[in-house]
Amino acid sequence: MTRNLQSGGQLRPVDLARGHGLSTQAVRNYEAAGILPGAERTAHGYRTYTPSHAQALRAFLALVPGHGHRTATLIMQAISRGTTEDAFRLIDESHAQLLDDRRTLQAVEAALRDLSPVPRERGDTFVGPLARRLGIRPATLRKWERAGLVQPRRDPQTGYRVYSAADVRDTQLVHQLRRGGYRLEQIGPLIAQVHSAGGVAPLESTLHDWHARLSARSRAMLTGAAALDAYLGCRPDPAR
Repeated sequence: MTRNLQSGGQLRPVDLARGHGLSTQAVRNYEAAGILPGAERTAHGYRTYTPSHAQALRAFLALVPGHGHRTATLIMQAISRGTTEDAFRLIDESHAQLLDDRRTLQAVEAALRDLSPVPRERGDTFVGPLARRLGIRPATLRKWERAGLVQPRRDPQTGYRVYSAADVRDTQLVHQLRRGGYRLEQIGPLIAQVHSAGGVAPLESTLHDWHARLSARSRAMLTGAAALDAYLGCRPDPAR
């Protein structure tokens, strides 16, 4: 059964701050930002907080790891304004973004599994043979180049595009992601990830870390949801 925590106990700013490892200035800043409800004032002008404020602060701090500081702030501000539906929409958008991130990771893993290795002894290749190998038109390769996804060098004598083994790997990755329904502007950051890792092989640890970060965000969102639900449960019902 939900208790109305506003009915008993007053807290000074220092009490609220110490209980959450913050400074009193941070508590005042959170109140000024609308993250916490406005505090009552004593006859001498001192702020007094309630256990409900403590719940609000716990909720905000629990929301930050899963949703980020900006979204957590917007969620708490919406609740302070009494527009709880806006807060729920923000939470839904965060979950949708997390799902998109998971799908992107799955697409990258699938694309990397499907890449065929390029033996070093095969050397460089040109646009025509590479297009035939992938089953696409040379114009498609040139389009990917204009989008910055593949950057073959030019032969100084003929001006022809020359694709190295790394370029071929990039075109294979682009091809797999395009077949998976990804737009060119979505593929660019994934190619950059391959480049920053120094190739496909070193990405194994990167992908493992990526999985771990997504799992940590999922768990943090659950923790934040529990803390936010506890805070909503102790707030007075506006309908009453």
